[in-house]
Amino acid sequence: MEAAPASWLNIRAAGVLAHVSSLPGDYGIGNLGAGARGFVDFLAEAGVRYWQICPIGPTGFGDSPYQLFSGRAGNPYFIDLGELKEEGLLTDTELVPLRALPASQVFYGALYERFWTALAKASDRFSASGKDEIDAMGSFKEFRAANAGWLEPFADFMALKAHFQGRAWTTWPTELRRWTPSLRALFPDAVKKEAERHAFYQYVFFGQWDRLRRYAARRGVGIIGDVPIFVALDSADTWAHREVFQLDADGQPTVVAGVPPDYFSALGQLWGNPLYDWEYLRGTGYQWWIDRLRAAFELYDIIRLDHFRGFDTYWEIPADAPDARTGQWRTGPGAAFFTAIRVALPDAKIIAEDLGYIGPGVVALRRGAGLPGMKIVQFAYGHDANNANLPHYYPPDSVAYTGTHDNVTTRGWLESLTEPYAGKVAEYFSLNGSAKSAWPIIRATLATVSRLAVIPMQDLLDLPASATFNRPGTMDGNWVWRFTADDLAKLRADKVATLKHWIQLYDRTGDRPVRDYSEPPAH
Repeated sequence: MEAAPASWLNIRAAGVLAHVSSLPGDYGIGNLGAGARGFVDFLAEAGVRYWQICPIGPTGFGDSPYQLFSGRAGNPYFIDLGELKEEGLLTDTELVPLRALPASQVFYGALYERFWTALAKASDRFSASGKDEIDAMGSFKEFRAANAGWLEPFADFMALKAHFQGRAWTTWPTELRRWTPSLRALFPDAVKKEAERHAFYQYVFFGQWDRLRRYAARRGVGIIGDVPIFVALDSADTWAHREVFQLDADGQPTVVAGVPPDYFSALGQLWGNPLYDWEYLRGTGYQWWIDRLRAAFELYDIIRLDHFRGFDTYWEIPADAPDARTGQWRTGPGAAFFTAIRVALPDAKIIAEDLGYIGPGVVALRRGAGLPGMKIVQFAYGHDANNANLPHYYPPDSVAYTGTHDNVTTRGWLESLTEPYAGKVAEYFSLNGSAKSAWPIIRATLATVSRLAVIPMQDLLDLPASATFNRPGTMDGNWVWRFTADDLAKLRADKVATLKHWIQLYDRTGDRPVRDYSEPPAH
């Protein structure tokens, strides 16, 4: 890579991290309707410039937004069913079972049983109506044509998955283990009908997403989306693009992703995602990745590229290994990949997720690509020997977080600290023996020189560890946290003035570029 490009991050601004599933809503999970617009109103009122979310695709086993059935599709759970009722596609009675679900947590088992039944009825009624459009969403036929490249494989994948009782595509009959445009001709009528339903669900999702994004833009709020480096083996992405991955003739992975043993795990972590055939991708000019990122930028203003270090080196584990210990480091695509991305997408705004223990090669790659990295205030003490996450070491070209979706809430972190770190944190952040609260840490994060500062919603609500969104390495109780409309109303009443004042005090209004020279005062 030639001389490093200038960073795109040239303003100071603030963001809030809250996944769509966590938003207020009436149907068991956050959605793209009134609850989302109310959240955007709160951000705009406080002067918050960005809303950061986790991946919005359809989730599989474990409900993780980082293990998706498709990197291009939207999660139908996020559809505002109230709008389908207004269109005459659902009735009040049909929505009663969903309205009975809790407002402060997602119960995925009950949601699965109730949501798909209602959504299928809406799809069947739309099909029977002979209509081609839901109000202000445009033509369904035109949506299908414009998105056929990913939509048809995805719809076929989901229909077949239901037909085979949820089994992975690698166990399907041989003739169905590779998608082709003519594959649907082999399907029974019931499978064809289910594929039509899934195409309709995506039409509604993206119609509502587009409306929400335009609403946020009018309120001065941009959206930061998340692109995981890896895709799931059991996904339409892998099924339809087997050549992109290291798979054998039957579609089984020969090697899989993970991380080696470290201080936290003697066995390492065996993620199981298929690894890319980077040699093949290099020969195509990384076109599959360019298409993936271009599609992401149609949805988001900025993307966070997850597990950035994997573009430098990645841990390759034999597919039949019982754990990650027998893996080995492999060289990723490196600078050539980001050169290709910059040429194809010159206006791309990307945040590199460069967390964990990384070497100088990863830092050099990130800097060479002109990408800001991440800093986590919770890692300030005890995380690494260099204390690189102490705020006085932060570079301006970075994004500071109190914590991420994988961290305990900041109040929970403070309450868990023991000596000597408890004393160091109290002194550094001037806690002065006060009650454990996230708000002094929020203020310190907004005060950093990092040009973008992002605060998880749980920290704004000052919630304990029980509100943690995800605990890596655990299977139960993740991805279920939600806040209610009452929570948001109380936050607006009690704290929006303070948050807005701090955003102004620390020049995070996002309305002017940062300059490296002084200017005379305005008269």
